Formats: sequence, C-alpha cells, structure tokens
Amino acid sequence: MTGIAPAVVEVSGGNLVLVIVVALIALGALAMAAMFRQEVLAAGEGTDNMKAIAQAVQEGANAYLTRQFRTLAIFAGIAFFALLVLPADDAVVRIFRSVFFIVGAGFSAAVGYLGMNLAVRANLRVAAAAETTGREPAMRIGLRTGAMVGMLTVGLGLLGASLVVLFFQDEAPDVLEGFGFGAALLAMFMRVGGGIFTKAADVGADLVGKVENNIPEDDPRNAATIADNVGDNVGDCAGMAADLFESYAVTLVAALILGSQAFGDAGLVFPLLIPAIGALTAVAGVYLTTPKAGENGLKTINRSFYLSSGIAAVASIVLSYVYLPGSFADFDNISADLVNADGDPRFIAASAVVIGIVMSAGILALTGYYTGTEYKPVKDVGKTSLTGAATVILSGLSVGFESAVYTTLVIGAAVFGAYLLGGAALTVSLFAVALAGCGLLTTVGVIVAMDTFGPVSDNAQGIAEMSGDVSPAGAQILTELDAVGNTTKAITKGIAIATAVLAATALFGSYATAVAESLADANVADDEFYLLDFSVFNPAVIVGVLLGAAVVFLFSGLAINAVARAAGAVVYEVRRQFREIPGIMEGTGRPEYGKVVDIVTRDSLRELITPGILAVLAPIAVGFGLGVTALAGFLAGAIGTGTLMAVFLANAGGAWDNAKKLVEDGNHGGKGSPAHEATVIGDTVGDPFKDTAGPAINPLIKVMNLVSLLIASAVVSLSVGDDQNDIVRILIALVAVAIIAVAVYVSKQREVTLGDDVPPAPPAAPPTSQVDPTPTAQF
Repeated sequence: MTGIAPAVVEVSGGNLVLVIVVALIALGALAMAAMFRQEVLAAGEGTDNMKAIAQAVQEGANAYLTRQFRTLAIFAGIAFFALLVLPADDAVVRIFRSVFFIVGAGFSAAVGYLGMNLAVRANLRVAAAAETTGREPAMRIGLRTGAMVGMLTVGLGLLGASLVVLFFQDEAPDVLEGFGFGAALLAMFMRVGGGIFTKAADVGADLVGKVENNIPEDDPRNAATIADNVGDNVGDCAGMAADLFESYAVTLVAALILGSQAFGDAGLVFPLLIPAIGALTAVAGVYLTTPKAGENGLKTINRSFYLSSGIAAVASIVLSYVYLPGSFADFDNISADLVNADGDPRFIAASAVVIGIVMSAGILALTGYYTGTEYKPVKDVGKTSLTGAATVILSGLSVGFESAVYTTLVIGAAVFGAYLLGGAALTVSLFAVALAGCGLLTTVGVIVAMDTFGPVSDNAQGIAEMSGDVSPAGAQILTELDAVGNTTKAITKGIAIATAVLAATALFGSYATAVAESLADANVADDEFYLLDFSVFNPAVIVGVLLGAAVVFLFSGLAINAVARAAGAVVYEVRRQFREIPGIMEGTGRPEYGKVVDIVTRDSLRELITPGILAVLAPIAVGFGLGVTALAGFLAGAIGTGTLMAVFLANAGGAWDNAKKLVEDGNHGGKGSPAHEATVIGDTVGDPFKDTAGPAINPLIKVMNLVSLLIASAVVSLSVGDDQNDIVRILIALVAVAIIAVAVYVSKQREVTLGDDVPPAPPAAPPTSQVDPTPTAQF
C-alpha cells in the first residue's frame, strides 16, 4: 500500500485566498441562477386553460415533495445520529461530519425542489411562447430553466466543499464524508421515489389511454394525465437535479480526500479550482446556446456543450501549469514517500482533467447515437414495430445490451488512462482518477440544463394538448422540442452514469486508504495484513464481488416491480373512472385527477423504503460479517455490474421511447396504427428502465461506497487488534441482514388491491367538445 501515508496539510496564504475566490464564484453561480429564474418567470403564461392545468401540476408536485421530505426526514435523523457513533479523529470532526451530512442532504433537497419549482412554472411559458412568438423563444425559455438548475447545482456544490476546506483544513476530508453521504442518500431516495411516481403514472396512463382507448398521450379525458405531468417534474426535474448535485458533491469529496494525500495542501485547493472553471464556462455555454432559425434543437444544445467543454479543457491545462509545481519535491506538506515520486504533477493533473472532459464528450456522442431518432439503432427498433410488440421489445433489449458494452469501454478507458498517469505512486494514480471526475464536473452546469430541458418541453406539449389552445403550428414546435428533450435526457443519464463510476472508483481508493490507516492505528501485527489482500483469486473477494453484483440486480428488480404494482393501481382507477363517471369519453364529464395523484404519491413513498434500506445496510452486513476484504470485492462488484446495468436500462428505455416518437411522426403507419401500439408497449416497458431503476443505480453505488468508507475504521477495529470483538461484529451483521430480509419480504407481499380487475371499456368515438381539464379533486 505504498503511497497512502497521510500528511498533515494546512491551507494558508495564497491557497486560502484561492479557496475564498472559489466560494465567491459559488455565490456568483447562485446569483446567476436567480437571474435565470427571473428571466423565465418574466415570460408570458398563456391562456386561462393553460394556467389552470399548470396550477394543478404545481399543486400536485409540491404536495408530493412535501410528503416525501417528511418521510426522508426520518431517515436523515437516524443517519445523523449513526454518524455520531462512528469513529473519527476527534469529537469536533465527528459532530461536524454529522452536521454537514444534514447540509449535504439539505442542499440536495434544495436543488431538487427549486429546480422542480421553476420547471412547473416554465412548462406553460414554453407552450405559450411556441404559440405566440415561435420556436426559438420557446426553446430559450426551456434552456434558461435548465441553466437555473445547473447554476444552482454548481453553486451549492462548490459552496459546501469550499466552506468545509476553509473551516476544517486538513480535517476537511473527514467532514466532507458526511457532506457527500447526505447528498447521495437523499438523491437516491428522491431518484427512487420520484422515478416510481412518474413511471407509475406514465405507464398507467399509456396502458388505459393509448392502448385500450386509443386516445392521445395527454388527452384530458384520461384521469392519469395530471399525475403523469406531475411525475415528469418530481422524477425528471427534482430527482435528476438531486442526482447530479450529489454526483458533483461526491466527486469533490473523493478528489479532496485523495488530493490531500497526493498533493499536500495543493490537493485541497486544486480540485476546487477545476469545477470553479466549470462554473464560469457553464455561463458561457448558456449564452452560447442561442437557437438559430431552422437549426435542429439538438444541434444547438450540442454546440453549447462542445464549446463550453473545449474552453474548460484549455483553461484547466493553463491552470495546472500555472498553479502546480513541476515536481513532487516542491509541494508543501506532502507525505515523505511521495517526495521522490516520478512524473510532472502539472502534466498528470492536466491530462487527468482533459481525460474526464473528453470522456463526457464521448458519452454524449455514443448515447446520442443509440437513442437519437436520426440514427440506425432507433430506426431499426421502429421498423420492428411492423411485426409487433414482441420484436420491438427484443430489438430494444439488444440496443441496451450493445450500448452498455461500448459505453463501459469508454468509461473504463478513461478510468484506466487516468490511473496510469500516477505511475508507481498509488495515491497519485487514484487522485488522477478523481481529477478525471473533476474534469467531467466542468460540464455539469450545461449537462443539468440539457436534462431539465427534457421534462419542461414534455410538460409544455402536454399542457398544449390538454388545453386545446395551441394551433397545429405551435403543436408541431412543441413536438420537435419534446423529441429533442427525449434525446437530451438520455444523454445526460449516460453522463450521470459516468460521473457515478468515476466518483465510486475514487471512493473505492479512499476506502483502501482508510483501511490501511485503520490497520496502522490499531497496531496490527504483520501477519494480520492479509486483510489487505484484495487479489481477485482470494475467495473473500470473489464472494464480495458476487454479493455486490447481486445487490444491483435486487435493487433494480425492486424498483421495477414497485413501478409495476403502482401502475397496476393506476390502471384500475382509470378504468373505474371511464366506467363509472358519465360522459368522460364524450368530453362532457370531468375525471377525478386528484385520486390518481394520491395513489401514486402513497405508493411511491411506501415503495422507496426497501431499496433505501438495501443500499445502506448491505455494505454494513458484508463489512461486519465478512470483513474489509470481502467488502472491497462487494464494492468492485457493485461498480462493475452497476455500470453495465445502468447503461443498459437507460439506453434500452431511451431507444423504445424515441422509436415511439418516430412512429408518431408518421413513420410505419403513424399514430393509431398497429405499429404505434407496438411501440407504445415497448415504451411502457422501457419507462421504469430509463427513469426509475437505471438512474437510481448512480446514487446507489456511491451510497454503498460512502457507507463502506465511513464504517471501514469500525470494521477493522472490531476484526483485529486490541479492540477485536467478533461477537459484536457478527451481531451487527446479523441485525443488518435481518432488517434487509424483513424489508424485502414485506415488499414482496404487497399486491395491487385497488379496484376490481375489470376488462377495459371499448374505445369510444372522438369527443365533439373539449373537456375542461381543471381538476377539482384535492391534491
């Protein structure tokens, strides 16, 4: 384990000034977020019908998040006190690790809530702009909405990390563990809960509306339409924003932990400077995203991404050569065994950052190819709709499997390429991997803007269709923007997966460091250092790998099954309303929208508990039960399997979704044809893939890595040395296993109990009048 000995570092002088500058840049990013918010809210809101529908979506989204935060407060309270019990260097660090756990969770919640809060106000403004002022202004409103969320993500992430470094100096990495854990834990719950909500409503709406009754996706006669639009915001806006924020925070945590060991005091500053550059280039990217008349929207967004990434790469190279010394011997407070390390730190840092930026561009291109409507994979899936739903599903699965291989190769090449930069110095190699993650962070502001554009444009189209107040020309603009949004959502999921892998790999290195330090502190005899035998032929490692892979499969299965159960309840309720409420299909009756919102709210909050328990307690069970070596294998298995599974689920779902859009644009028979029905079924299968299970794997692997990092010292102390206590260790493991088993058992016993399984009503003729879509039910 050469090269991981810690050094006492202190941020002072010019470095202290630089950290203060980073904090000021973070505040500037927050100011830009406020400015973008005002720009969006200044736009016109459209007709009274649009306002009424948007108000219903706003009320439903706010009610759901309020209930979700009350539920998550219980988990946060438990975690807060659990962190107080875990070992730390001193009592102050232990206390503030818990305090910043709450700060990280609060920031993650704030990004999710504020992003959603603006998105539900931007959607009708986009719809109104498409009707009154045209495509370019409508697209600009959607992009400004995303820019607000992006700058909020960057600002809060940088602010939290820079304040910890300012106030805690060399103890900052320990405190930051709590900050990252809070952000990751809350994001995972928001991702799972929001994903279940949005896809249960979406699947239920599609099955009863499109497939059974042959009515449009956002037809106001469908009682699940409001819940579907609410779900777009609590899942894609709030959930994804929180997910990308925690990726930002956790990557910074891993970089700062390893940086303090590899580069001394400079290692606590340089990882903050790189994302600070990203904050500045993100602003440039926002203003460079100026829609041009007749230009494809995706081309506009991609231009912004590539230009801002290029500027960030050049600026990062310049910063590396200006700020860092030319040899390791010139660093202050560096560990003794790295003083004579080979290589130029400037070249290592610059190359690692560029690798991360290039990887993000590669993922963007690769994901766009496999999920874009203009490329062969999605066109092939669309063609298979001519032979039925089964072949659509098979071809979509094939796209998902194949794309997972190539995406993983890109991520693996980036990780290994960065690792090789460190040469024989393990800590420097691991820090280089973390710096590649920091390079990717320079693109986060633009990535979040791209992602938020998707649900905003989707909701805008829904509001236009439900209100009936948008002309065919305006509707065509919104259809185009929705298709662009589908592709950007798929792309950002791919990049989010890449950030998760880089952050988890760096945290994995931090875990090995923490284990080695704990063994040294425990005065462990040389013959007990077998605990650090992480060789793949060690049976403990192999068992751990299998368990880590198994947790990813179980987690995915639980999430998808939760959507299936909740969607079943929606199907029963919508069928009941079609059957029992007079005049719905004729356009004279009013559906009870609020009942569907209440069903998916209750079910999603109930169903998110089991995956959350699994993520937190699985590493505890493995670590205390089988030891730190098995836990290392567990983390490796989870990272490897999680990467492949997340890409597979995201890209298969994205291909099915855009294949449906391809048919709806008039190909292979168009809307209402057998081919359309086949692609709707494929999209329905893909919904929980791409928007529930797949994205939730990102925070899952980081939560498990952070939990492992936090418990490493306790596992070592109970396993070897003077404080060895096998009884307590095994008891902790058994309790964790028992809780997981009970939670999974209870989850599997749940059934869809709402309503009777009645056959669908026969499709009715199109309505002769437009129904007033304003919901009267309470949210």
